[in-house]
Amino acid sequence: MADGSVFKRCACRDSDGRKLGSRCPQLRRTGGSWHPTHGRWAYQLELPAHPGQRRRQLRRSTFDSRDAATGDRDHARALLALAGDDTALAAEIADLLLAVNSGAPLPERDTIARRVRAGLPPSVATTVGEYLNQWLASRRGIEPNTVRAYESHIRIHLVPHLGAIPLQRLRVDHIEAMFTAITDRNTTIEIARQSDDPQIRATMRGQRVTGPATMHRIRATLRKALNDAIRRSNNRLIDFNPAAHVELPSGTRPKARVWTAKAVAAWKTTGVRPSPVMVWNPQQAGEFLDHAESHDPDLYPLFTLILHRGLRRGEAVGLTDTAVDFDNALITVSQQLSTHGYTPVIKKVKSESGNRVISLDSHTLAALRAYHVRRAQWKLAHGPTWPDTGFFFVRPDGRPWHPEAVTWRFECLVRDAALPPIRLHDLRHCAATFLKAAGADLKDVQELLGHSSITITGDTYTTVIAELDVERAKAEAAAQLVPRRRRPAA
Repeated sequence: MADGSVFKRCACRDSDGRKLGSRCPQLRRTGGSWHPTHGRWAYQLELPAHPGQRRRQLRRSTFDSRDAATGDRDHARALLALAGDDTALAAEIADLLLAVNSGAPLPERDTIARRVRAGLPPSVATTVGEYLNQWLASRRGIEPNTVRAYESHIRIHLVPHLGAIPLQRLRVDHIEAMFTAITDRNTTIEIARQSDDPQIRATMRGQRVTGPATMHRIRATLRKALNDAIRRSNNRLIDFNPAAHVELPSGTRPKARVWTAKAVAAWKTTGVRPSPVMVWNPQQAGEFLDHAESHDPDLYPLFTLILHRGLRRGEAVGLTDTAVDFDNALITVSQQLSTHGYTPVIKKVKSESGNRVISLDSHTLAALRAYHVRRAQWKLAHGPTWPDTGFFFVRPDGRPWHPEAVTWRFECLVRDAALPPIRLHDLRHCAATFLKAAGADLKDVQELLGHSSITITGDTYTTVIAELDVERAKAEAAAQLVPRRRRPAA
């Protein structure tokens, strides 16, 4: 059995950005001895291979000391020694060593020795649940919100339904059975909610159905995890991804619906919205802006911008002073103020198509100009302690708005104005619907909203306000659709 080598390596990179690893000149001092602080200790060990398989090595690193690396290497050699002269068993133990995640401890020798003496395979089959939790813990360099979604899918759906199945035995049938169970649960919830018995309805309080779009995201999480198991370095945990062969009903986007008089009457009777995506008609939108201008003048210009020009919440809250061009009536959208949990963070826009320049109509331009003057008065009254954040929309004390606070203020305004409910994001849908009703085609709407694909635009915006009879112009006409009691000051 080979002794293996112990050495140092680091994360330094050459001029081309490639990691130097053990080739870094800083790892050794002038006399040739290892540098005491630069780099981390590592080792590599030649492993026995299965017949017909090419040679392979165990490489483990990030040890704090030479003794730690040497001890771990000796532990690996002791596990391989359990095979004696049995080359097939030695290759199986090598499989076990390669399956251990980087940074995780090697299996205890006594545990593996007991399995070998009992004639059992040296490795205990990894279950889907164990692998998914290990996979989630290894996610690095991705958005926290993405990690949160992965965790939710794994905890709520994948582990309860698939967790006990050995990873290598997972099949398409298992995954299809999971989605069948999810669909059955949705049906149970809906039946209970419609029951005449209040006690039965109460059992579903707080329960949520899992919609088609969420099911697609659950499958995407599993498919990504299993693809990583196939691509795993040195040793493929599986050779087939069953999640890639599971078919689900189309996760179509909800259609935007208009709050017509009939829809409002039905909502007042039942409390049910016709669609998750609701938009006001122009009269309702005008009532909202009039109410916002009177009751929340600090955020009125932000709501006007979203309603007329279709920005996302984070794009509007994250708009910078340098992004607003009053002279040419343009704004540049290049970043957003989003949240991770409740913590505000500045991020790039969602896609390259979201990085866009938008023309301002006269109504929105007037509202932004008036706000800019008002903000200057705030700054003058505040004095030298005014925080210069660089954001265009700020609170009267100069601090940036928290995105959730903007949503809360919007919902209060909608409630107090006695208008049918929509989400803040639905102001963006209002902008798209008004623009389309004013004669724009889907390509115009796509460019305004910054969608990466016209398919997304078409799937969402098929509603046209049939009662409108307006000039077929674009941005200016879309703003003119919204009636106001008073004309904004220029």
